Amino acid sequence: MFAIIKTGGKQYRVQEGDVLSVERLPAGTGRTTLFDQVLLIGDDKETLIGTPLVEKAAVRAAVIQDFKGEKVIVFKKKRRKQYRRTRGHRQELTRVKILNIVADAALLPPEEKIEPQPIPQEAPVEAPKVGFEAVPKPAKKEAKPKEKAAAVPKPAKEKRPGKPKKEAPAKPSPKKKAR
Repeated sequence: MFAIIKTGGKQYRVQEGDVLSVERLPAGTGRTTLFDQVLLIGDDKETLIGTPLVEKAAVRAAVIQDFKGEKVIVFKKKRRKQYRRTRGHRQELTRVKILNIVADAALLPPEEKIEPQPIPQEAPVEAPKVGFEAVPKPAKKEAKPKEKAAAVPKPAKEKRPGKPKKEAPAKPSPKKKAR
């Protein structure tokens, strides 16, 4: 048995036992969610097509984990105007496992508690929270006056003779016009 469900503005073809990634759902990890926007339910014997939805149909799924998708680069450019902007985006997604597909929601078995599958992740290291009163301030050390070293005169640099300056050619006097 399969169904076509609509969630997050997209349509998905699902079967029992399928694991798929959908737009972020408000249910937390380890809980179940009910998809009631079912567009079609198909079987070997018959197919129920909704107009636009199949009445009373439902699909139950277990939330496995919430995660972020791959980064998408958004690049804007206006030619000849020196305008370029680059932004990245990571869509928030939820991974779900399809548990049941039924044509009548009243026939759904009662909800059972789903244990979340362990996902290997590195534990984030948290810095210990410390209040301002808990840490005593270190005592200030008195600064010792610096002793100035005796000024040692630097030897004067010898100047090398430079290139001789060129003289500009004499300008011819402007010619007077005869009237």
